[in-house]
Amino acid sequence: MLAVSVPLPALAAGEWEPNVLLRLDSAGGITLTLPRPETGQGVRTVAAMLAAEELAVDVADLRFVQAPGDTQRYGPQSIGGSRSVQQMTVPVRTAAATARCLLVAAAARRWGVPVETCHARDGAVHHRRHGRLRYADLVDDAAAIDPATIEVTLIPRPRWRVLGGRGGRIDARDIVTGRARYGIDVRVPDRRVAAVLRPPWIGARLDTVDDSAVTGVEAVVRLDPATGVQGGVAVIATSTAAALRGRAALRATWTGGTPNADSRAWLDQLAAAVPAPEPFAHTATYRLPLLAHAPMEPMNATAHVRPDGATLWMPTQDPGGHRDRVAAFLGVDRAAVRVEPTLSGGAFGRRFETDFVMEAVVCSRAVGKPVQVVWTRDDDTRHDSYRPMSVHRLSAEVDGSGLPVRRAHDVATWPLSIFPAMPPDLVRLIGDQFPYTVPGDVRIALLPAPLRTGFWRAVYAGQFVYAEECFLGELARRARADQVDFRLRLLGESRLRPVLAAAGERLRPRRGRVRAAACALDYGSACAIVVEADRTGTPTRVVAAVDVGTTLHPSGLRAQVEGCVLDAVSTVFGAQVTVRDGAVVESSFRDYAWARIDQAPDIEVLAVDSGAPIGGLGELAYPPAAAALATAWSMARGEPVTGMPVNRPVG
Repeated sequence: MLAVSVPLPALAAGEWEPNVLLRLDSAGGITLTLPRPETGQGVRTVAAMLAAEELAVDVADLRFVQAPGDTQRYGPQSIGGSRSVQQMTVPVRTAAATARCLLVAAAARRWGVPVETCHARDGAVHHRRHGRLRYADLVDDAAAIDPATIEVTLIPRPRWRVLGGRGGRIDARDIVTGRARYGIDVRVPDRRVAAVLRPPWIGARLDTVDDSAVTGVEAVVRLDPATGVQGGVAVIATSTAAALRGRAALRATWTGGTPNADSRAWLDQLAAAVPAPEPFAHTATYRLPLLAHAPMEPMNATAHVRPDGATLWMPTQDPGGHRDRVAAFLGVDRAAVRVEPTLSGGAFGRRFETDFVMEAVVCSRAVGKPVQVVWTRDDDTRHDSYRPMSVHRLSAEVDGSGLPVRRAHDVATWPLSIFPAMPPDLVRLIGDQFPYTVPGDVRIALLPAPLRTGFWRAVYAGQFVYAEECFLGELARRARADQVDFRLRLLGESRLRPVLAAAGERLRPRRGRVRAAACALDYGSACAIVVEADRTGTPTRVVAAVDVGTTLHPSGLRAQVEGCVLDAVSTVFGAQVTVRDGAVVESSFRDYAWARIDQAPDIEVLAVDSGAPIGGLGELAYPPAAAALATAWSMARGEPVTGMPVNRPVG
């Protein structure tokens, strides 16, 4: 059973809450409060596995509730930068281990035996002579023990029964049967629905609006960009269909902005701004486009603003942060605002943003009722916060065997809109993860962004690693060297060496096929991708080897890497966002060419555990997968990579 966003009641008789994440009762119930929201990455499942392992129970023995946005109570709750599991592992394990150790201590005291002669297993404390006591029978005794008086120990890895196992997602059945409820499924009493007419070109501001032809709606509300929204006009009605009909009937005029903007010109401006290259013999230039997030669930949020505060239901990557921002906007204490995170049909950085949240808040405040703002797919594609464009010029000197001995990487790109004064050093820190033993310099020019930009899976590393690995692939091609061996010769004693060797051994060269490779050392983890493609450059097989230190959830690891690979297939072979006459051209999956099922190669994922501290995973495989796919295409066709996508003009 998966209960989402159900507030826990006050403690009753026979209930025990050893910490903010766990509640046990004398009827045998164990409830885990999931501290982070779920956007499809499986973080809830990992939290459940961590707790079940340390409590010595099965995941099926746990009940789950989603924590509301409250960083003071639950600690960091944002999910981004591939940090969720890294930051969550120790707190969740410690919380569950504390409960287990208190229960064992309670049983030992009742039996009058040393604690070390007792052990927990299958929801009970066992003793060789006295038998077993269920956790349910020990709740009151454990609650009476001062946690400071006991030693808390974690279950060592050799004794793990849950972590590292092949269990599936805790919410899989609900998702595939339709019982799962996402933000777009929220229904609260007296709910109204808002559809927003947004600016028709970049930066346009509403001038006049004529709603005389609008019928069957309750309100038409101007949205001021100063409130944190993108601007426009909201039509509020009792149903989605009525709101959309009302929006279509609006007549509006707009002013300002850049109605003549063209993304091809933006790329040319970036190319002209790239710092002058080093005078090295080998050079290459890569142009990378705008990318939209394209989550399966478009943006949405439901807000109920009251005189004394507000409640929000929404798919979010930052429930605590959204709570604070809404409280500041409304001028109320954060305790008066409750954020209920829902399941999210994808995020990829987009659900850190506040524009869709503030639309719901502004609309609800205007009509005094709960309002759900629902974006269409076209809204989502044409009014996103896009991955910035960039132009990369790489150059290198090579030795007699073709290996680079000195490199330079010169970049021109844009900052993220939430950090308009972002320094180049921060872009370098996020983006340049070059893991090879080749000295060199990275120089970055930042131009003002001409439209909204934001976090996108792997952020700047998705661009830097792509350019650097494609350039290495080109150097290996010129040297007629095997792509895997070429990189192994440059890695030294890097943590990447066993990872790349494992992937290369699994996917050996075959006649009639080309083999390309790329690596990433980022987020505290290591990843190597080896791609096999046919003579047309179409990928037929991908092997990804990943070292996240210790694999906690193997099937989750596989799913994350597969998602990264398919994102890479999509962006390397067609998906990009273009701007013409001031507006985004692409509007949906019909023209934002995300990979179809017949484009998916066979994907195999290998876990190569090093025992290092737990590393991040969600964004790790995208950059090297994109580079390896592009390099394989280049090798098969004998054409150099000049950007992304590889098979059509960029921009």
